Amino acid sequence: MVYSVIYSKRKTVAIGVKDGVVVVRAPRGMKIERIEYYLDKHSRWIEKQIERSKSAAEKTKELSKSAILDLKKSAEQYFDVKTREMAGIMGLNCGRITITSAQHRYGSCSAAGNICFSYRLMLYPEAAREYVIVHELAHLVEMNHSSAFYSIVKRYMPDYKERKKLLN
Repeated sequence: MVYSVIYSKRKTVAIGVKDGVVVVRAPRGMKIERIEYYLDKHSRWIEKQIERSKSAAEKTKELSKSAILDLKKSAEQYFDVKTREMAGIMGLNCGRITITSAQHRYGSCSAAGNICFSYRLMLYPEAAREYVIVHELAHLVEMNHSSAFYSIVKRYMPDYKERKKLLN
């Protein structure tokens, strides 16, 4: 298995897969044998993540330019209406709503209150899209992923954990 290692000041090993590439984050000084032990221990999970990464990339590659344009138009309408509707329910005001072509980020929220969504979210079930909307709106109150942030998300979407799983 091909992988890259990033050593840093940390206490634990973290394994991730991005674009089909395995990245290991390890504490400084950890021996390569120990890293390979972790890779071997989690090999089934790694293989599953590589497969998911490839299939998600292939989904988007299979789309024609006109299909992408249609998805972007649908996303503009959907996210504008749904985000403003949910913002009203949450008692919040958001700024601009923009649709992007981001591949690895479903949404983002700026300090100015502007929210971006990837058009690729239109390939996911509505329950997943609604979760991303509530998630980004919660950033208007808490610009982090603290327990206070997730308590806001949970207040408006008690089943957010199940919806979040739909994004994987």
